[in-house]
Amino acid sequence: MADASGLDALRSIVGHPHVLDDPEVTASYRTDWTARWVGTCRAVVRPADTSEVAAVVRWCSSNGVHIVPQGGNTGLVGGAVPSAGDVVLSTLRLSSIGEVDDRSGQVTAGAGATVAAVEAAARAAGWRYGVDFAARESATIGGSVATNAGGHHVVRHGMTRRQVIGLEVVLADGSVVSHLGGLVKDNTGYDLGALMCGSEGTLGVITSARLALVPDAGERAVALVGFDSVDAAVAAIGPLRRAIPELEALELMFADGIASVAEVIGASPPLGDVAVMLLVEVAGGHDPIAVLGDAVGRLDGVVAVAVADDATRRADLWRWRDAHTETISRVGTTPPHKLDVTLPLPRLARFIAEVRSLVATVAPEARLWLFGHAGDGNIHVNITGLAPDDESVVAAVLELVASMGGSISAEHGIGRAKRQWLHLNRSPAEIAAFRSIKRALDPTATFNPRVLLPEIEATSEGVERS
Repeated sequence: MADASGLDALRSIVGHPHVLDDPEVTASYRTDWTARWVGTCRAVVRPADTSEVAAVVRWCSSNGVHIVPQGGNTGLVGGAVPSAGDVVLSTLRLSSIGEVDDRSGQVTAGAGATVAAVEAAARAAGWRYGVDFAARESATIGGSVATNAGGHHVVRHGMTRRQVIGLEVVLADGSVVSHLGGLVKDNTGYDLGALMCGSEGTLGVITSARLALVPDAGERAVALVGFDSVDAAVAAIGPLRRAIPELEALELMFADGIASVAEVIGASPPLGDVAVMLLVEVAGGHDPIAVLGDAVGRLDGVVAVAVADDATRRADLWRWRDAHTETISRVGTTPPHKLDVTLPLPRLARFIAEVRSLVATVAPEARLWLFGHAGDGNIHVNITGLAPDDESVVAAVLELVASMGGSISAEHGIGRAKRQWLHLNRSPAEIAAFRSIKRALDPTATFNPRVLLPEIEATSEGVERS
């Protein structure tokens, strides 16, 4: 179908103002947050509700048009970047948030609602949402479910999948699967909602989610703890987790990153010249400062501590962690390569030492930035100073991660950026199973066909191989 008539058909579904085809207007939808991945598209379509999503999907599926679902477009692996001829289906208008059910501690939110908006609604009702990360003001519920996002509080509340009680999803034929009743106990067959978590928009369009909330823990305290070595900081993870049942976050930072953040925000490093730091947050209990003080006082290798128990000072300490991403984006003239990986905690310190040496050897002109979620072994490996298409360091880092028993993706997904390395973590049998699921739920290959699964090549014998 010709573009003009196709766009008219889509406009008849969602309204003329909500089909965007001007390249200047669609530019922000075609570029991911890192600016490393830039694409083209037929149009950006912004449906207002599930019925409009279903109609758009039916039209695209019937006409051989690929759909790239997109929320806040805060991804870091090119997972929501379109190619020529694709339709970007933006969920941003699906932003409603229902009333919090105080009896179950649950809320239903549209896929386009931001993580921050859900947290605000939960907090107003005396609850909290267990998922939080720096992009909270822009990242959406649909996107965070599709990537099974993690963030700061995984050490206590787990990944997004743990918060999802049910989903509403539009499948490739336009049918709607809705399971939003909120039953915690329901073992009536396959859990399609769990399958959609982490599917990266390849199986359907998430339109709404039923989310579990967590009790508002009340009092909070944050400590920034400086250590004389990486080994000492990593060795403190286990004792802190054992000593503090109310541990909410455990974030790892290094002197070189803190120094760069200091330049950007115009402040002095909070602990002076300290090699490595853990940001520790405790939520709950009658005296979180005392809990923190007692636990930190038993650690080895501590050289400096800053503690905050009021909201303003807590935010000041958290800023040193959250400002890393902004700082990295300002460095150099090329987009950064962003790798989020997970290591087994017993190998975390060794990985940090080896990855520094590896990057210095493979790309001495590059700069390495390390920080992350220490409690679950998640390190964000950021590399600046490389050409956007230079994959040599990426390959070396991911191979190092896999050799240590780690995951090449902790929480951002595989997207386009890592799909050629999926085999490092998934066996041929697992990848074949993934393909079978994709064919079953999306037989027309309508949804996000260029992410997650490695490309398939045709051999001379006509047999497909990945």
